[in-house]
Amino acid sequence: MFDKVLIANRGEIALRVLRACKELGIATVAVHSTADAESMHVKLADESVCIGPPAARDSYLNIPQLLAACEITGADAVHPGYGFLSENARFAEILDDHGIVFIGPKAEHIRSMGDKIEAKRTAKRLGIPVVPGSEGGVTEDSEALRIAQEIGFPVIIKAASGGGGKGMKVVHSADEMSVQLSTARSEAKANFGDDAVYIEKYLQKPRHIEVQVIGDGRGKAVHLGERDCSLQRRHQKVWEEAPSPALNAEERERIGNIVAKAMAEMQYRGVGTIEFLYENGEFYFIEMNTRIQVEHPVTEMITGIDLVNEQIRIAGGAELSFTQDEVVLRGHAIECRVNAENAKTFRPSPGMVSQWHVPGGLGVRVDSHVYQGYTIPPYYDSLAGKLIVLGKNRTECLMRLRRALDEFVVDGIETTLPLFRQLVRNPYIQDGQYDIHWLEKQLDADTLE
Repeated sequence: MFDKVLIANRGEIALRVLRACKELGIATVAVHSTADAESMHVKLADESVCIGPPAARDSYLNIPQLLAACEITGADAVHPGYGFLSENARFAEILDDHGIVFIGPKAEHIRSMGDKIEAKRTAKRLGIPVVPGSEGGVTEDSEALRIAQEIGFPVIIKAASGGGGKGMKVVHSADEMSVQLSTARSEAKANFGDDAVYIEKYLQKPRHIEVQVIGDGRGKAVHLGERDCSLQRRHQKVWEEAPSPALNAEERERIGNIVAKAMAEMQYRGVGTIEFLYENGEFYFIEMNTRIQVEHPVTEMITGIDLVNEQIRIAGGAELSFTQDEVVLRGHAIECRVNAENAKTFRPSPGMVSQWHVPGGLGVRVDSHVYQGYTIPPYYDSLAGKLIVLGKNRTECLMRLRRALDEFVVDGIETTLPLFRQLVRNPYIQDGQYDIHWLEKQLDADTLE
């Protein structure tokens, strides 16, 4: 096992990784920008190193500074968390060149699954069902139009190197194709430095289902069930739950086994998530995330398996500590992303947290780096914490979540807590009747007060 892990991230995920390291008896190094000097993980780490000013490009994305921090502290491994450099194949290679372990997948898998076009090709080769669409990148209007007519309108144009809704355009007719293709390519270039785009069939009312997988890098892989991430705004997840209220046991086993078999064939190492759109009983691959996910706690709650602990152990050369038969799903879990944002406009709300009282009780977990008196900086994403609740079934989980949300008190900044207090009482949510477009339609129509 590693002697010392450098945590190349910030916020709640940095604290989550630090706790896992401590439970494994591993020393920790926190790196931080000047804006994060008072962050919780910096206070709790064995050592800390300031790596630059607030801008991420000068600190958390600054590979030379991270390498210097490893050298200064003697860290023999780096955990990238999520975001920043977590899916940067070159960073993984550079660490390897310096004899430092990247706690994540092999660089080749990060690279192949990070390119959406190559990822789709790989998924298809491994037997994972994919959305009908282009085989590769599309640049010409005539080619785009031909593909769209073959698979039928509406279609969606997506950035090959992107995510989060950037470079993504829905095309409803042939007349729109030229303008939308040009716009999507421009957005992709501006946001990801790559104007490659591809085309897929646009599903009308799908759910977003993702399967959690973990592999040992030597041909063994298991799945840990699915998560339903259909409640989204502008392609950003807001609320996640496991298991999905839309799937039955047979569908769950079928897609889980397909994913586990594919990852075993790839010899995938560490944790990963295969994301699908699900409609009319069919799964369609959209992407793979080769890192720990923001929403990993809901899977931990229903399986009792510490995913970050397993991730670190496997990177250190250990075998999987459980088999597929030993993965048992118990109960129902829901996660709410508590962002420092206005609940109606979603405008960021950085500033000092004057009061921070989190809920407690059986089945309630809060993952957060925030504390009373902490100042949320304006330079990074607005995630302040995650409220995760477990119940024996979905009904109990929803009632426990309602109680926990009513206990959660935050002053000094605005948060998205009021939105969740409305959602947990909404009859459509209570019945599990929603798709990836549902929340945005409710917000646009001002249905949610």
